[in-house]
Amino acid sequence: MVELKSPEEIARMRVTGRFVAEVLGDLRARARVGVNLLDLEAHVRERIRERGAQSCYWDYTPSFGRGPFRNTVCLSVNDAVLHGLPHDYTLADGDVLTMDLAVGIDGWVADAATTVIVGNAAAADLKLVRATEEALAAAIAVALPGNRIGDLSAAIGAVAKAHGYPVNLEFGGHGLGRTMHEDPHVPNAGRPGRGHPLRPGLTIAIEPWFARTTDRIYTDADGWTIRSADGSRTAHSEHTIAITEDGPQVLTAA
Repeated sequence: MVELKSPEEIARMRVTGRFVAEVLGDLRARARVGVNLLDLEAHVRERIRERGAQSCYWDYTPSFGRGPFRNTVCLSVNDAVLHGLPHDYTLADGDVLTMDLAVGIDGWVADAATTVIVGNAAAADLKLVRATEEALAAAIAVALPGNRIGDLSAAIGAVAKAHGYPVNLEFGGHGLGRTMHEDPHVPNAGRPGRGHPLRPGLTIAIEPWFARTTDRIYTDADGWTIRSADGSRTAHSEHTIAITEDGPQVLTAA
């Protein structure tokens, strides 16, 4: 069931969204050659503790993971793109790191992700990261009352096609609000004019993610980390937005 939020509830989600953006900004600054993923996880735990927030990931046990997830941020490196389990890994020059964070504050959730390149960036990796950012912006631009979920999906898929990236449909965006995953599902490709209507009060996470040369994925031996099936590098960008009469509001903007 899709729950529409009041302007007051959206304002409370924006408070959470700003905190998510702040922490992801911290992580972008800290993601340097020689930094261990566990140090990034420890920083997020401390920020959440200081704020009195709640991690949406801690003890999360969805059907697609080997639960419970006992970390507060997803950190995915190179061919890993989703649900990356923080582990004892030291970042190296040229690594592609996706950081995905969802927290709740006073009962309201926000979710966002960003991908950075550590140290020197290969041109192909930079293009991939920018494509996900472009796709996210294209979807947000059509997140208008009267449009449908398919319009968002089509916008993402068009950017992927223009850059020559295949699109996986197993994981995509989603509604959220009081919990991290609510209806509706937001695929990363689709047909315009189809799917759930966009009405004021709808809050969704839009999250285009691409692998460079495949749309197939597999789950790592850790039971969580999703990797490209052919080992090609990946990238992921995500914002939480609200549909309003005045257009889309990005709740996780810095």
